[in-house]
Amino acid sequence: MSNRPPAEPGRHPDTLAAHAGVCPDPVTGALSPALQLATTFEHAPDASTPLGYLYQRYDNPNQRQLEDVLAQLDGAARALFFATGMAAGAAVLQALPAGAAIVIAQDTYFGYRALIEGFLAPRGLRHTVVDASDPEAVRAALGGDVRLLWVETPSNPLLKIADIAALAELAHAAGAQLLVDGTFAPPGLQQPLALGADVVLHSSTKFLNGHGDAMGGVLAFARDDALAAACYDVRRLFGSSASPLSAWLTLRGLRTLPVRLQRHGDNAQALAEFLAAHPRVEAVHYPGLPDHPGHAVAARQMRGFGGVLSFEVAGGQAAALEIAGRLRVFTNATSLGSTESLVEHRASIEEPRVVSPRGLLRLSVGLEHAQDLIDDLAQALETTTP
Repeated sequence: MSNRPPAEPGRHPDTLAAHAGVCPDPVTGALSPALQLATTFEHAPDASTPLGYLYQRYDNPNQRQLEDVLAQLDGAARALFFATGMAAGAAVLQALPAGAAIVIAQDTYFGYRALIEGFLAPRGLRHTVVDASDPEAVRAALGGDVRLLWVETPSNPLLKIADIAALAELAHAAGAQLLVDGTFAPPGLQQPLALGADVVLHSSTKFLNGHGDAMGGVLAFARDDALAAACYDVRRLFGSSASPLSAWLTLRGLRTLPVRLQRHGDNAQALAEFLAAHPRVEAVHYPGLPDHPGHAVAARQMRGFGGVLSFEVAGGQAAALEIAGRLRVFTNATSLGSTESLVEHRASIEEPRVVSPRGLLRLSVGLEHAQDLIDDLAQALETTTP
């Protein structure tokens, strides 16, 4: 039976995704890792852990294997896996000192905004909202006791682009750290840590898992520093660890991430170009379009433009809901990054803290044939009451 060590994968993200962490099982030779569901592990009488594990909430074999792979993909010193993307983001906020100040982007995911504004702000977390695509606005907001600059690029749902390298320089000059939510642009499309970011956040429920069957969140750290240690303590003490099954399924999904991203991106580009030329569409938000305000920056810091886009239709919310209701290949559902194409009226989801335009629909473009998706949008747009 093989006892060879894990293969040394190449440096390219595609090869890393396919090979990182792969080691034939020494007993069976199985290439797929075993699913270890144990909640507790044998330890020594003094509670030391000669085999490395104590209790599932602290750590477990499937989680550790996934974190090793995630760290390699993001070029990180350390990665932590959480039960959800919200849990991962909340851990960073909870790890900040009492009374800390942060700067967040206008187009930050509404769940994080709700957490900050409705729960953490009354408990002392101070925040300033800026347009992260405007470096001068960011510069003006930094300074003083700001500890963290939090941006999404591309953002949700307006697909705004932030210049990661420029914002990292601004944050560090002001004594702050930069967190980049890379959920829309996972490893293989974008490497924020290589551009100077300190932390990368992913909702692994989306593209990293890619099959819509496991929730999770990731924090990847440029350095195994005090913030990383504090986020680990938050996860351990607040109980926001993911299940071993979620870790196992996410690692399974990562194996096909590069090829899925290519198809997602090709389809999204085709749909964006179709929608941009349609008379019923007032605006298309997709960085792959040359007239997108962030196109040049996205082309410089991304390997592709991703599988999510949004568009606004004439007639506002009523027209957007009618179009969403007429779609047949797209499913009305909340999420993104899976194999099937989804549509969502963001304003309805964001109630009562609505910031998205009322006539905006967000598309998570799946792996179907592009022409079927175009035909579905065409029939929905053409049969909708003007």
